[in-house]
Amino acid sequence: MELRPFGTTDLKVSAVGIGCNNFGIRLDSAATRRVVHAALDAGITLFDTADIYGRRGGSETMLGEVLGVRRKDIVLVTKFGLPMDDGGRCQGGSRRYIIEALDASLRRLKTEWIDVYYFHRPDPATPIEETLRALDELVRAGKVRHIGCSNFSAAEIEAAQSVARASGLTPFTAAQEEYNLLSREIERDVLPAIVQEKLALLPYFPLASGLLTGKYRFGAPPPSGTRLSDARYSDRVLNDDNLRVVARLTDFCAARGRTLLQLAFGWLLAKPAVASVIAGASTPEQVRANVAASEWLLSPEEAAEIDRVTAR
Repeated sequence: MELRPFGTTDLKVSAVGIGCNNFGIRLDSAATRRVVHAALDAGITLFDTADIYGRRGGSETMLGEVLGVRRKDIVLVTKFGLPMDDGGRCQGGSRRYIIEALDASLRRLKTEWIDVYYFHRPDPATPIEETLRALDELVRAGKVRHIGCSNFSAAEIEAAQSVARASGLTPFTAAQEEYNLLSREIERDVLPAIVQEKLALLPYFPLASGLLTGKYRFGAPPPSGTRLSDARYSDRVLNDDNLRVVARLTDFCAARGRTLLQLAFGWLLAKPAVASVIAGASTPEQVRANVAASEWLLSPEEAAEIDRVTAR
């Protein structure tokens, strides 16, 4: 497994990371253990979870139980900010809540520190300086090594980094954004801001909720039991335009003896800002397939052709 720099930090992370959002929902404890052990055996070092995953805490709890002494061998990423209760108290970026949320995550994960702690979504009700000051306290206390942002606009990234610089606070070192062959909106404003600030980019939904796995065909219903058989996901990406692009990409891969999965990973890993591609898995076989898919190094000509195929 290739190890890649994580932005400007001293961390090195595996080119493929494991997304832990299935733990505690689609996967029980035994299935989670099989996936985690398969990831470790394959050389994956980056594990990405969040307090909200697994019906509010389930993913962190399962991951903490399974990792055990292997905790020291990985880069552990988790997030805060999305609602953890129904009353609206446990959410957002206030200092009060961040301290509370971090301690709860540490307990669930059975660890004393988080390698990268992400602000899951901007909180318009809290000044970014308050959020950054709270996160800076956690870094200085040794509970968090690095901080990042997720789902931030370019303006929000730039504003946060400016506040951190002006106030001598710990800046963001990483960003998570939706980015894949079918969702390239961040290239307009967000990606240039990430590059300008030298942040590590961790794309999520690299397979467009499964549309880039090759399981879906134009004119055919989604296979039963797949993610895109659920309207929550299919309504976002399953449409004729995307299916036509997928068909062209499939032909592109077939002409080169490659798979659509290899293209989805290889295309992202060719982007200079990308530190690791986060992909979920529900079986050890999926883990191994994701790792193997990262081995296609696209030529400049192939990358240019893909840009033409996916242009909207």
